Amino acid sequence: MKTYKFTAKDELGRNTSDTIQAETEVQAISYLKKKGLVIVSLDESDYGGSRNIKKRKKVKSSELVIFSRQLATMVDAGLPLVQSLDALEEQIENPSFKSVVKDLIDSIESGASFSDALAAHPKVFSNLFVNMVKAGESSGTLSEILDRVAAYLEASAALKRKVKSAMMYPLIVSSMALIITMVLLLKVIPVFAGIYESFDSALPAPTQALLTISNIMRRYFLIIFAAAIVGVIALVQYIKTEGGRFKFDKFKFTLPIFGDLLRKIAVSRFTRTLGVLVRSGVPILSALDIVAKTADNKLVERAVFGAIDDIKKGENISDPLAASKVFPPMVTRMISVGERSGKLEVMLTKISDFYDDQVNSTVAGLTSMIEPLLIAFLGVVIGGIVICMFLPIFRLSTIVAK
Repeated sequence: MKTYKFTAKDELGRNTSDTIQAETEVQAISYLKKKGLVIVSLDESDYGGSRNIKKRKKVKSSELVIFSRQLATMVDAGLPLVQSLDALEEQIENPSFKSVVKDLIDSIESGASFSDALAAHPKVFSNLFVNMVKAGESSGTLSEILDRVAAYLEASAALKRKVKSAMMYPLIVSSMALIITMVLLLKVIPVFAGIYESFDSALPAPTQALLTISNIMRRYFLIIFAAAIVGVIALVQYIKTEGGRFKFDKFKFTLPIFGDLLRKIAVSRFTRTLGVLVRSGVPILSALDIVAKTADNKLVERAVFGAIDDIKKGENISDPLAASKVFPPMVTRMISVGERSGKLEVMLTKISDFYDDQVNSTVAGLTSMIEPLLIAFLGVVIGGIVICMFLPIFRLSTIVAK
């Protein structure tokens, strides 16, 4: 028997760490899954210490998409699963992913199911991926399920790219504005301060205020910089806590420009993930549990877990989701219609498609709106500093003219 040290999330999303005894890693994964845990990491203990037996480079989502598509094609053509995986392992270029596929082949040949073999690599194959494959195995539609997984991963990756492109431009411009402002305060303004000392008159209030800020920055720069670093680290550590992450995710939805976009992204991700799972034959409670744990937003996660508790008491899906106030009324009403008509997965797909279109239009609108706002911001900050520094020179020229 081997000893495995694991870190996992329970049904409430809380982290738990412990050790278990198992003959193989696959058996350890299967045991943890039966207890309803989502594995974050699994280490094999060695003489009281531990080593990460799955310490590999990250596998890109594009590689998983190609893997799923090609595996679906080969399985649908009638090739045995092990033979299909063996063919894919030969053509994969990423050594980390190649090693993972080799482990899958070894586990299946040892008697493990495909889903259990996938579950042994939680950093590569998500809980959603594993459960969809498990549903495909039990229903005999593995090739169709793999196609759906690939389509889901493609849609998720496309959504992430759009959001990153929308955020990147303002982030770069804001960073440049901060750097330019710091250079002016620390290097340029002190030169003007030396010149203004020879003036035998009081400086304008804006200029004096700017000189005071410059002096404080130069005198206490290291302290301010260190305090800023400590503050950022403290904030990051607080956000990592359960309560801190919940407050941060709730705050993101209240942002004046990006809050609406982030809410639409969360709704799109929730409905698309739930729709894919339900269509693949995953039981609704298990599907909601997976959606909650992969939501990447504590506000959505708590709302879904609350809905799970109410559903277990006999309620439908839409009412507790509506009561949470997290999801727009249109979403909960369409889910209610889908429940009553027996076409829940169809409604969820329509909702996700609608919100994907909304995200696209919102990103396009933000891109066109942010550019003039950032230009105005730069003009106010940089231009304001320049004007403040030249005000005494303007006054001097007026005095000379008189």
